[in-house]
Amino acid sequence: MSDPENGSIDLHVEGAIATITLNRPKVRNSIDLAAARRLTEVVEQIEQDPSIRVGIITGAGGVAFSAGADLRARARGEARAVFPPYGFAGFVRRPRSKPFIAAVNGYAVGGGLEIAMSCELVVAAPNASFSLPEPLRGLIAGGDCLPIALSRLPLSVAWDVALTGRRITAEEALQYGMVNAVADDALATAKEMAQRVMTSAPLAIGGTMALMRHLLPTAGPSYDELTEATQQRLFKTQDAKEGSTAFLEKRDPVWAGA
Repeated sequence: MSDPENGSIDLHVEGAIATITLNRPKVRNSIDLAAARRLTEVVEQIEQDPSIRVGIITGAGGVAFSAGADLRARARGEARAVFPPYGFAGFVRRPRSKPFIAAVNGYAVGGGLEIAMSCELVVAAPNASFSLPEPLRGLIAGGDCLPIALSRLPLSVAWDVALTGRRITAEEALQYGMVNAVADDALATAKEMAQRVMTSAPLAIGGTMALMRHLLPTAGPSYDELTEATQQRLFKTQDAKEGSTAFLEKRDPVWAGA
């Protein structure tokens, strides 16, 4: 997929390592429906290629790993970039037999945090940060954002992030065990990590991943239904409109509680 205006989702294979680049810097590597479809296709290509052992996902531009959902596309009436049963971007819940490493070079916001944290391993650049800013816009962090935050962070920190929308820095993320490493060159370090992973047997890796995913807490249909109902209710509120307007006008919102 190549969009002259908004960029592309690129795939580069070097030996047994496949690197996916969210190459949409003009829109902070956010994900619209076309980008999600392309990402789904690329991950499937990686899964089906026996010569590929590890996937890496990163963002172009050095400012954002991903700003999550492309709100401009949503404003145009485009459907959300969510593919049942694979979740946001057709990636977050996708069953995989090959590990992915997120090389987070910039901020990972909302759905961007989902993508990064749904990878098995995460390397953060010093300028990386992680946040769920939806409550600051009068909304909730939907999808798998909250389950992922709860699984990756101490409960008290997860509450803080979920309620205040504050950003977690790369060093904080390392301290909390949210990421595996902080490195000046996140992509190069991710490739080094991939080389270490590949010293293990492919079938053993796939089996281990299946077992680990079985043990991890997951969001079920009842959670999805509750999230959707809550989000739809909030979309119609005065506060949700005020949150978006205040963000675009670069001012503090004035909440009405209605």
